[in-house]
Formats: sequence, C-alpha cells, structure tokens
Amino acid sequence: MTEVSIPPLIQQMLQPEFYPHQVKEPIELVQTHISYVLLTGDYAYKVKKPMNFGFLDYSTLEKRGHFCQEELRLNQRGAAELYLEVFPVTQVGEKYQLGGTGEPVEYVLKMLQFPTDALFSKMFEQGRLTEELVEELGRVVAEYHDTKTVTNDYIRSFGEVSQIRAAFDENYEQTEKYINGPQTQKQFEETKQDTDKFFAERGELFKKRIQNNYVRECHGDLHLGNICLWRDKIWLFDCIEFNEPFRFVDVMFDVAYAVMDLEGQQRPDLSNAYLNTYLEVTGDWEGLQVLPIYLSRQSYVRAKVTSFLLDDPSVPASVKEEVSKKAANYYKQAWEYTKPRQGRVILMSGLSGSGKSTTARYLARQLGAIHVRSDAVRKHLAGIPLMKRGGDDLYTPEMTEKTYTRLLELGILLAKAGYVVILDAKYDRQQLREQAIAAAVEHQLPLEIISCTAPSEVLEQRLNNRTGDIADATADLLASQLQQAEPLTEKEKSLAKIVDTTQPIEAQLKNVIRQ
Repeated sequence: MTEVSIPPLIQQMLQPEFYPHQVKEPIELVQTHISYVLLTGDYAYKVKKPMNFGFLDYSTLEKRGHFCQEELRLNQRGAAELYLEVFPVTQVGEKYQLGGTGEPVEYVLKMLQFPTDALFSKMFEQGRLTEELVEELGRVVAEYHDTKTVTNDYIRSFGEVSQIRAAFDENYEQTEKYINGPQTQKQFEETKQDTDKFFAERGELFKKRIQNNYVRECHGDLHLGNICLWRDKIWLFDCIEFNEPFRFVDVMFDVAYAVMDLEGQQRPDLSNAYLNTYLEVTGDWEGLQVLPIYLSRQSYVRAKVTSFLLDDPSVPASVKEEVSKKAANYYKQAWEYTKPRQGRVILMSGLSGSGKSTTARYLARQLGAIHVRSDAVRKHLAGIPLMKRGGDDLYTPEMTEKTYTRLLELGILLAKAGYVVILDAKYDRQQLREQAIAAAVEHQLPLEIISCTAPSEVLEQRLNNRTGDIADATADLLASQLQQAEPLTEKEKSLAKIVDTTQPIEAQLKNVIRQ
C-alpha cells in the first residue's frame, strides 16, 4: 500500500513561515478521513478534504467554503471561544497565502488549540473523569439544548418516524456483510426486529416529541471525544455541520452518545450521574421512553464504523483482530439496549434532612435507576429555575398534591418502560404511600419503600448546613414535619427497608441492590 501523498498546500502549512504568528515546531499534522488539522501551538487550522461520501459532500471549493462557515457558525453555540475565523487561501505561483486578496483556492478554519489531555475521552482513559464532572456536563448539555438550539417546522419534520427510520435501515443494510464476523445472525435479526417493532408501535410517542419541540438543531455527535474541559469550562465542540438529518434530531439522540460511551466502557455509574442530572435540569423524564432506541442506534453506528476498518487493506491483520473485538462489543451493546427490562418503583420516605436524596443518589448509581426528586418536579410544575428559592405559593396543599400526582405518574410511566425509578419525596403521609402502592399493584410493578431516619438534632444540623441544593426546606419546618408525619403501617413495613443514615448506608442497602 503506497503512502497517500500530502497536497502542496498542506506541505506549505507544515512550514512556520506560512503563518503570521509564532508557531511551536515541529508543526503537527493530524488527519481524519475528512480533514487535515495542523497544530501550531496556540492555534489549530482545519482544511476539509475534497471528498464526497454521499452523507457528506466537500467535493467543490464552494462547498468547502460553505461548510467551513457552517462549522464556525454552529460551533458558536457550544464552543464560541474556540472557533475563531474562516480564512480564504490564495495562491501566487507556487506559493500559498493565508487570507490573501486574490481568488481563493481553498478555505481554512482557524481555532484555538487546547491540550488533548483536556478531552473527556482522554480524561476518562486517565481515570480523571469524576462524577462531579459528568454531573456538570449534564447541566451544560441541558442549557445548550434549552438556550442554544433552535427548532421550526422544517427541523421538526426530521423527527417523523419515516425520517428517523431511514438511518436505522441504512445501518442494517451496511452491516449485513459483517454477520458471522463481529456481528451474529441472532443479534442482527433481533436488533432489527426490535427497532422495527418500536417504530411500528410507538408512532404517537414520536409525534409527541415533535409537538413538544424536542426535535431541534442539536449537536449530532456529542460523544466524549467532542467534549473538553479547558480553562475551567466544559466545551461542546465539533458538531455536525455537513448533514442536516444528523443534527436535526431529538435531544435524547444527543444525550444517548455519552450515556452509551460510558456504559460501553463499564462505567454505568458515571453514565447514570450524567443522565439523571440532565433529566432533573430539563424535566424531560418522558424522553426516557425514546432513549433506548437512540442508545441502540449510537452503539450500532460505532459498531458499523469500527467494522469498516476490517475492509481497509492498509490496516494490519494484528490490528484487525482488535478492531473485530471492539465492533463485536458494540453490536452486542446495541442488541442489549433493545431487550425488555423489568421496571420497579422505589419510594423514598423520611423527613427533610433525613438523608433521602443522598441515599437515593447512591442507590441510583448502584442500580442504574432514574432518580426523580419532588423538589425538581415541584419547581418544573411552577416554571421556576431549580436553584431559585420558592415562595409560599410553591408549598400550598394544592401544589403539593400536584407534585405527588406528577411524581407518581412519572414513576409508573417509567417503570412500565422498564426503568428502576426512585421517587424521592417525604412520603410522610399514609395516603400518599397508599396511592403509590395501589398504582404499582394495578400495573403489576414491584414496589419497595426506603425509609430514612436520623435523630432530630442530626436533621436540624443537616438542614442548617445545607447549601447549593435545589431543596428549600429549612430547620424551622422540622417541628411541624415531626408532628404531622404518619408512621408506616404494618402492611407498609412489609415493603420497607429502614435505613439509619447516621450509619454507613452501603451495608444497609445490600439486599435492595442485590434484587
């Protein structure tokens, strides 16, 4: 296999004198299948290759210029400070010039260069990606979808089943040849059958996502390699600029990438922290109904792209063995996402400061559960920001009733969809607990109660020390809560696990996790 020659422009861009600023030598060239990226120290320069893959067409100078501008425009949303300018490249004789006045012969996108160690994918490899960081990512992506992405009738049309389905069908067609290689016949057939069935039976669900404006001009490629932490800020960069159907998608399509990434690399706890934070900020818990199909799709695309390397004659046999293993894992992951799961409901119970949310968060990470806090539900119902303190009108009996009704609706909806759901509220009244138990029985869903306890002086101390949380309860409410709380009945005790949160909770919750 002969080495592909580097075009004259790129050869000149490897020379320091090409640039109007100091460079760090040697200039580094990074190639992808669609672009050349030159790293000069402070700045990175990207040149698009004259390729046409059907889904991506950079074949003419005009198109490359257009897509450079699109890349600059679209990435202002998630990484404005990184994306600086598009320059024309002109030519005099053999010499190329950046930003000259003549007729452009190429276009270059200039960006700030950041260290590769700043990438979330690198941080993950190095064991530096923490729960706090992925929670922050959940907040950043939630804000990105809320304030930086647009929608309109044209964009929403891409949320129709026929549009979404086309990409799935193409994936299956393009991977048939890998059956009995990294893909198995059984997995191929069952994954396809399950997604076909989902599209056939859940048309209303997709319509609802369109009506509620969840199909937007998203990022389209939001995996860990396109997220970085630099200068104390999380940046979402390198979004899809070259293909509308790839970025006019449901917000859950975007969320699914990092969820799948982390689960595929055996860190479901980090994936859970990211997902639960995103859901709490957006209130889009209903989106979980479509999430599995997007998780399957993202895994399948990763499997497909990895499989393509098996057809590349320049990839050595020893590497192909590793590639085949990696693809096989992604095909299996895509298949597993389509399998039905048994949902269940876990009710938290206990007074303010009893450690319910801490216990619920721990359980969520262990069980891969969806953690729904009444504080978040209440504020979403009232339309106020989560971190804003609620007034008296937020805590009227009517508002409390609305909150518990919505909480239980979500619990049943998601448990029926196969999720373990933790409903995190005081549940200090017998009537509220009975309603939840009756609903679970009606829908044939397992339900258990985790009742958190601590001495009243501990509750008071915790509430006085609480900062930076969405919960508004203060220590002066404790006396009335203690007075009004109704103890568990004998029937409820048979469903309950009492947890003393002044003691380590891990050992106390072993059996709940084992189930």
